[in-house]
Amino acid sequence: MKASDLLVRCLEAEGVDTIFGVPGEENADLMMSLLDSSIEFVICRHEQAAAFMADMHGRLTGRPGVCLATLGPGASNLLTGVASANMDDSPLVAIIGQASTQRLHKESHQNMDAVAMFRPVTKWTSTIREPENINEVVHKAFKLAAAEKPGATVIELPEDIAKKDTDDEPIRARTDDTRAGAEPRHVEAALGLIEKATAPVILTGWGVIRTGAANALAELIGRTHIYAAQTFMGKGALSARDEHCLYCVGLGSRDIVLEAFEQADLVLCIGYDMVEWHPERWNIGADKHIVHIDTQPAEVDQDYNPDVEVVGDICAALEAINGRLTASHAKAPSRFADLRARMTRGLHEHDGDDAFPMKPQKMLSDLRAVMRDDDILLSDVGAHKMWVARHYPTYEPGTCFITNGFCSMGFALPGAIAAKRLHPDRNVVALCGDGGFLMNVQDLITAVRYETPITVLVWEDHKYGLIEWKQEDSFGKSSHIDLVNPDLIALAAAFGCQAIRVESVHGFTDALNEAFAETSRPTVIVAPVDYAENMKLTRRLGEIICR
Repeated sequence: MKASDLLVRCLEAEGVDTIFGVPGEENADLMMSLLDSSIEFVICRHEQAAAFMADMHGRLTGRPGVCLATLGPGASNLLTGVASANMDDSPLVAIIGQASTQRLHKESHQNMDAVAMFRPVTKWTSTIREPENINEVVHKAFKLAAAEKPGATVIELPEDIAKKDTDDEPIRARTDDTRAGAEPRHVEAALGLIEKATAPVILTGWGVIRTGAANALAELIGRTHIYAAQTFMGKGALSARDEHCLYCVGLGSRDIVLEAFEQADLVLCIGYDMVEWHPERWNIGADKHIVHIDTQPAEVDQDYNPDVEVVGDICAALEAINGRLTASHAKAPSRFADLRARMTRGLHEHDGDDAFPMKPQKMLSDLRAVMRDDDILLSDVGAHKMWVARHYPTYEPGTCFITNGFCSMGFALPGAIAAKRLHPDRNVVALCGDGGFLMNVQDLITAVRYETPITVLVWEDHKYGLIEWKQEDSFGKSSHIDLVNPDLIALAAAFGCQAIRVESVHGFTDALNEAFAETSRPTVIVAPVDYAENMKLTRRLGEIICR
């Protein structure tokens, strides 16, 4: 068979059922080989969107999502989405075309060192030099992408190699059910610190959700009564209905939840990644006892120096701890009850607000009211991201996604397409600002083409809202953040979407219900937002006085 045929067979052996991408001249042989494969190729309109779709596929399935691009600008367009997956610990394999090996050593059309370009933003990147390397390269790429911590890998296939003959066979992918357990002495040390602590707090991150450890976390909390806060990417690790949930942390400014951390004498960091919320924010003075529970040893940082590192499968580590808990580890059930009550009241402060344009708090309250527990919300990057983190209670793991590692605008719309394809029975909402919406708006047509009824909720303020918020907070004024938008309703309709403009506060819920009733095409809802609430929140939080 041709080498490109073997590569496709290797992908099938790894369990790949979908590739998101944009075809090109230099990967033409691979595209021909896909004609005889069970793998579906989803044709995208921009390589960055394809990478975001593969990223989301990986986040939801735990198996590497796959994206494809050609050489040169195709590969460079793919870069942002690949980097985002890698920093957000999402398994992804990217396949890129390359020029013939006979011209890689010299100046030639679209030729660049793509492997060198991808190397800093991936776990591993390699070129296939001979057809006989294909089965090993593909298997290694998938194995490394899925291994803890997950991330991105890249396979480069030169066009002349793709055409060569080979009689090799795929390497059979094996399922590894072995979970590396933590050292018993580290478990005992963690238990000792929990027993001695008077005001412990748990900080959970994406790792809890990614490794399926939410139930073990809930058991730990239920038996010890330790209160827990979640990072942006850890939302849903503990249900917001749990009386010990302190909701979400990570705002750049102070917040009510920081009072718990400032009173804490022990912080249990479980599946926590400091790219989401740096420890200098919560470990002021670097004087707290810390237990690090994760699949990898702790990153070295002067504000994050754990007393104990419980390294191994997070679920197995928590189960080991839970198995040794006694009554001596339990804390006062009401330790931070007043704090949670204050935060909960804040969630409902604007539920009855009739002002228009709508306040962010009101929009998220109304959205949460119509979203089922297992429906999926993807937040793009912008001012709305901060509000989603703070004012959108999440009840199940894997139902609220905020890319907060690489933190790239343009993620939500293509990510929602992948999520809806995986979960057609759930409502899937991409919440975007008008800035982020236009960064990948071209792939609305991908949702239309594949009859994927996502809901794209656009908060319209005609500005780069988050940048204005940061500038106003730092300088008392803003600069170069105003946007000139097209008619977003006409634009969405031109793509073939159902398009709805919210004209009143009472029309917002009607628009959402109309969108969720649509079964064959995406819906774009444009809702004006009152971002005067941004600085009001900053000023209110600035008045908080902690210990």
